[in-house]
Amino acid sequence: MSAFLDRLRQGVPTLVLGIRGSRTSEIVRMAHATGHHAILVDLEHSPMSTDVAAQLCAAADSLGMTALVRVPEREYGMIGRLLDGGAHGIVAPRIETAAEARLVARACRFPPRGQRSQIAQVPRYGMRPMPARELNPALDEEAIVQILIETPAGIANADAIARVDGVDMLAIGVNDLTAELGAPGSYDDPGVAGAIKTAAAACREHGKLLAIGGMPAAGLAGVCPLRITGMDSALLYQAIDAAAKDAS
Repeated sequence: MSAFLDRLRQGVPTLVLGIRGSRTSEIVRMAHATGHHAILVDLEHSPMSTDVAAQLCAAADSLGMTALVRVPEREYGMIGRLLDGGAHGIVAPRIETAAEARLVARACRFPPRGQRSQIAQVPRYGMRPMPARELNPALDEEAIVQILIETPAGIANADAIARVDGVDMLAIGVNDLTAELGAPGSYDDPGVAGAIKTAAAACREHGKLLAIGGMPAAGLAGVCPLRITGMDSALLYQAIDAAAKDAS
């Protein structure tokens, strides 16, 4: 079982650093040194290669951190490569149906539960060749599947999505959701509160975790304590801007 998921189930605040602009493992070491428990490599909004993403994930693994990757929308063919390269989990954006969620969950696990292609060596176990009877169940058990719901259609299907075998977490992408609701950036829009309530009920019914991205979520009923402290590019800009103001 994933220690990352266990930590969230126990209600322990878990810090995640988003990585979009950095390309070397120094950013992972900085995340580790500042108390982060995980990284989220964002391939949805970055031209970063899968090779670089895998290197960042492998670095996180070597430091005892969890490495998640948000894949581009509907590009599920890269999921196996990222998991083979060191990622512990996948975040799939803009999922709207149970069928779409099932495709993601199955891409993350080996037969018969899924359709991940067989491999014998992964960074998680020091690249030591391992027989399938040992490696497959271990990797299946540790894989993390987070389904990102960002549209009214996805919210309407939240119960069916949460019911899918192999889905561990649902998350609401509030920025995209408010845009879909015609109120971009309006976190107090009634539709946002309604979406969170609907998704929380679905997760509670099916024993899944719920996370919120894009707005403060501490204290929201039914929401796990997953805290994305920021995206590296935004944090770098803030630091540069502050330094320029101090120097002027």
